[in-house]
Amino acid sequence: MGIVWRAEDRVMGRQVAVKELHLPQGLSPEDRRQFRDRLLREARNAGRLNDPGIVTVHDVITDDGVDHIVMELIDARTLTDVVRSDGPLDERSVTAVAQQLTAALNTAHAAGVVHRDVKPSNVMLGSGGRVKLTDFGIAQAADDPSLTTTGAVIGSPGYLAPERLEGKGASPASDLWALGATLFYAIHGEGPFARETSAATLSAVLHADIPPVRARGPVGTVIGGLLQRSPEARLGGMQAAALLATQNPAPMPLYGGETVTSQSTTPSPVVRRRRPLWPVLALVVGLVAGVLGTLVVLRPSTPTVPVMTYGQGGDLPVFGITSPSCLPGALAPGRSYTSSTYVSCDDPHDLEVFGVLDAFGTQRDLPYPAADDLAGYARSACTLLFDSALVEGQDKARLQVVGLVPSAAAFSAKVSTSFTTRDVICVLRAADGSQLTGTRIAKDPG
Repeated sequence: MGIVWRAEDRVMGRQVAVKELHLPQGLSPEDRRQFRDRLLREARNAGRLNDPGIVTVHDVITDDGVDHIVMELIDARTLTDVVRSDGPLDERSVTAVAQQLTAALNTAHAAGVVHRDVKPSNVMLGSGGRVKLTDFGIAQAADDPSLTTTGAVIGSPGYLAPERLEGKGASPASDLWALGATLFYAIHGEGPFARETSAATLSAVLHADIPPVRARGPVGTVIGGLLQRSPEARLGGMQAAALLATQNPAPMPLYGGETVTSQSTTPSPVVRRRRPLWPVLALVVGLVAGVLGTLVVLRPSTPTVPVMTYGQGGDLPVFGITSPSCLPGALAPGRSYTSSTYVSCDDPHDLEVFGVLDAFGTQRDLPYPAADDLAGYARSACTLLFDSALVEGQDKARLQVVGLVPSAAAFSAKVSTSFTTRDVICVLRAADGSQLTGTRIAKDPG
């Protein structure tokens, strides 16, 4: 959603960071306008927040129709970079980080601002033990109903609160869940729900056991209290601050290093040359931070994802497709699909399987989930995958997502082969019933 440049403010005589905003592709003109309005709220939101733990926003400028946000330049490394290079933080250092981040979020929440993407790569560890929470560019004012109509779910898979994946709006409670997951990362070296794929991570957020915290002091209690799936049971910001205040943190090491202001960096980027944006700022040639690694999900506000069952007693008696593939024929009750049903995606086809989610496994006896819960999971998970970069193309607006879930009999079947009968399967098709040509699954950049 943006590129960050290092620049010089020649009027004030200071180095600053300039975020060049890029809107997601595939938006309607109205959604683009609303999404742009939301992003530009960073200047208003962060500009009115007065807390040493929040990156200061100085200005917002539009040049050639492209918006740029001028921010405080932080001489620091991200929490992600520190943990990757130096290993997990000790308990007292995590306490210091927790105290400052909790204070920053409490300040934002008191002003009616929800961050919506708290994660390790948005936490800056600077010299003198300073901790900064950055990237309020996707923050949302909780009292601004004009910015809620695009149906966007923004965040990073392992740090999204469960209620966000179930379609509920961002809230201070969802920020605090993300804070708990971020602090867990700081002390363990990995997120509490980290898995090999985004789909598996999302499933873990919703269903996996919450792992125990490797900390015995107040910070361990806080992390455990924040990682409660029920927002009502989750620890509040003021409660967390009070618990953390009972322990004196250790002096933080000096983490100042490569200057960054965003959650991701790209090594040795190609130099980009362009004319100066405005007389006040002279862009330094060279890219400081790359395209932001945030998962942006644009959930359609009107169409509903239909869900069908497969297996014995289901809408589709057999659905033996367990990998991304293209299929002929409409999804119709009573129709079966086997491994011989495949067609080349280069040829005209009616369906494309773009996601197969093993949310439950097959090794344990599990009761069949409530039908509404299973259908809701399929809708949320398949929509997340469809609106991510996994599915590409300029015609996504004319496509429809269908979720396939196992019937009760299929879910309960004992299997010993690689084909599991508990998969949630994501299928796309043309909304108007026409045929498709070519795959919509993005190619592996490797």
